[in-house]
Amino acid sequence: MAGEERIYPVVPPTPGSEPYLEGANAGKLMLSHCKSCNKSFYYPRGACPMCLSTDVEWREAKGTGTIYTYSVMRPAKPVYVIAYVTLDEGPSMMTNIVDCDPAAVKIGQKVKVVFKPREDGTKIACFTPA
Repeated sequence: MAGEERIYPVVPPTPGSEPYLEGANAGKLMLSHCKSCNKSFYYPRGACPMCLSTDVEWREAKGTGTIYTYSVMRPAKPVYVIAYVTLDEGPSMMTNIVDCDPAAVKIGQKVKVVFKPREDGTKIACFTPA
């Protein structure tokens, strides 16, 4: 709905998620990357979910991806869209699709990251049509 902004709640950080959260506040989408198997993953954690290595580093993602699936939350005011976005780097993340008409959202649609403020002023990664 035009003119209505969704308020994003603050979620307490988990151990090891600080670089992800700091990146979001700086306008960067950060992913954990395993140096052992050379795969990126999301959500932030200290061990690779593919090979269990702890040889993990942080890398900035391109911030682009494709909508895998989505749901329009119509009972909510304002109406909003949640989605799984498959990032160009490979991992999928649950996120919000913002700054567009919910009726225009489609599976397979290309999206790019935008950062929205949360209740405490920190930022959260959301996506908008590319």
